[in-house]
Amino acid sequence: MSALLNSLTEAEFLLVNETMPEALGQLDEDGLLELHARVRGARNKYSKLYRREASTRVTEQGARGKAHPKSTRNRQKAEVFEDALARVSRSLAAAARQSATELKTQRLQEARAQRNTAPPKAAGRARPAKKAQRAQPVPASAPAMRKRHASSKAMGTRRQAKRDSR
Repeated sequence: MSALLNSLTEAEFLLVNETMPEALGQLDEDGLLELHARVRGARNKYSKLYRREASTRVTEQGARGKAHPKSTRNRQKAEVFEDALARVSRSLAAAARQSATELKTQRLQEARAQRNTAPPKAAGRARPAKKAQRAQPVPASAPAMRKRHASSKAMGTRRQAKRDSR
């Protein structure tokens, strides 16, 4: 692994060094997001290169097993950047959890500060309860009830006639 790290270009080596735990501890959440994007880009680059070269070699060699050992450098670089991406992702997740906890604590403190802690006010004078306007049921012989029953009956008749005409 150290031989592969020594064979990286200077920019790639510096990018991998930025993902070491000492360097990650100094970054805030925004810095971790930016680093995550850069490392993911490098990982994707070498993964794509490896896949493309391997797929062209399959047609040349005649089998995937024979083509596999030929593009080991790109595969190893992709693996190095995959490990680096995993380190950055873990740090980013921890920073996001911490940020969420801080925001929740702050939100709860603001809610407590705005909470009404004044003693309850004394109740005003009591109002008398309203009496029911009609304590007795309306007799079925009342004109309003007869009209309601007739209307209901007519509506049912119309509905049935409509069904029958179909």
